[in-house]
Amino acid sequence: MRIWSLHPKYLDAKGLVALWREALLAKHVLEGKTKGYTNHPQLYRFKKLSKPVEAINRYLQEVCAEAIARGYNFDASKIGPTGRSKIKVTSGQLEYETKHLLNKLKIRDPKKWEEFKKESIIDLHPIFILIDGEIEEWEKV
Repeated sequence: MRIWSLHPKYLDAKGLVALWREALLAKHVLEGKTKGYTNHPQLYRFKKLSKPVEAINRYLQEVCAEAIARGYNFDASKIGPTGRSKIKVTSGQLEYETKHLLNKLKIRDPKKWEEFKKESIIDLHPIFILIDGEIEEWEKV
């Protein structure tokens, strides 16, 4: 499971679909609807919020919006009420995720890789705010 801090616009088709599915799984975990993945490190930053389900819904909302903008048919009815939560993400984490995604794109979608590697400023998913720091403690490097 990978819940990207990067804006979903950088993902290729395969990555965007995978993110949608994984974020929906995360939603089920946070709602207590599944026994698996309950201690997955990618969920740590949502679990520490006062309203984690509303936050993951907000996350899903942006992923869905990106998919719809690309002409995909994601089911927005799977997204519940959203909150106004913001989640801090470190500059080290953003750098790590950028490199990680570039490595994936280089193999899966060279055209998207060419576009992404030229970006000088990487946009975050709107739920995140950038702070200085190293790679997050929960990240599996």
